[in-house]
Amino acid sequence: MTKRRLAILCTHPIQYYSPWFAHMANQIDVHVFYAHRQTAQGQAAAGFSTAFDWDLPLLEGYPSTFLTNVAKDPSIQRFFGCNTPEIGHHLQDGGYDALLMFGWNKLSALQAWRGARAAGIPVLIRLDSQLGSMRSALKLALKRPLYSFILPRAADYLSPGERSDAYLRHYGVAQRRIHRIPHMIDVERFTRAAHEARASGAASALREKYGASPDETVFLTVGKLIAKKRPMLMLDAMQQLGPDAKATVWMIGDGPLEDEIDARVAAQGLKVRRLGFVNQTELPAHYAAANCLTLPSNADETWGLVVNEAQACGLPAIVSQEAGCAPQLIQDGVTGWQLREPSAASLAKLMRRAMQDADGLSGEPILAKAQMSSFDEGTRLLIRALADIAPQP
Repeated sequence: MTKRRLAILCTHPIQYYSPWFAHMANQIDVHVFYAHRQTAQGQAAAGFSTAFDWDLPLLEGYPSTFLTNVAKDPSIQRFFGCNTPEIGHHLQDGGYDALLMFGWNKLSALQAWRGARAAGIPVLIRLDSQLGSMRSALKLALKRPLYSFILPRAADYLSPGERSDAYLRHYGVAQRRIHRIPHMIDVERFTRAAHEARASGAASALREKYGASPDETVFLTVGKLIAKKRPMLMLDAMQQLGPDAKATVWMIGDGPLEDEIDARVAAQGLKVRRLGFVNQTELPAHYAAANCLTLPSNADETWGLVVNEAQACGLPAIVSQEAGCAPQLIQDGVTGWQLREPSAASLAKLMRRAMQDADGLSGEPILAKAQMSSFDEGTRLLIRALADIAPQP
């Protein structure tokens, strides 16, 4: 059977997507178009607060093209920051079976959608929005008629879970046009690297470096230090646990709340270590050194890929039920625990439970959840979705 030919539009190379594109290219004839060439300084401006480059190869293993971004102020932060009118010509001349877009909130996406329609190419949009996201009543009222008109007519959709399914159905998208494909990470890399970190002693060395005793439970948070992640709630919970608790928090990531966090940790003597930015190849060892991931985010956390990463490394997780990934990835007492209300008392209660039970949970269900987010599974489901929207003659 001839390989399907798929055009992909992304704003810029992303550490989660690029390895999947390379894996996908073994089974699908893909070409990825990027609307913006991100810089280390651009990463800082995007919320990381630290200028850096990812330490994984993001452009290897698949063909790609950087489009000419004619925006006056190129950026991935604004709708008009990605303006690439040439994408229409590429789509019309490429002989593609379909276009896959990651999101639709940039001008480039609208330009690509128009080009695909003109070329008679069906469109798939990867979307992970959920109805619980923080929006004003006025904004929600204005969105309902507009989105209900646009979304059912615009494309088919790749949804990672039941929350996004519900979002799309809310705006009138037919179930047959919703294709379930999980959010993916490089499960094999994370699992292998975590195992090596434990076997080599690198994980134990990290615990020693950051002052965590062998009998202490290390709660790990990974992500930007921004309001939606609720890092201050972690501090509230640690205060509730008290200074005698055999627990500590490691915070990986930088962000606008770091000074406030540092000041409070110092003032209250909390057992919290802020580790700063940790790049991709170093992350598995940090997961391996910890005992439990925590993600107490609000509903603006439309998924939470750090939970997938932690599970690939064998860690259970405490996850807010507001986070998009919670229904798919967290089974209470088996793969972790869902935080039912965003209070310090509730989070501290689950942390106490994790201190007792986290190391005793079976690794098999946790790793089984991780395998659901593998590149193999995602590519298999994408091929099935392509067969539905663009059947071969």
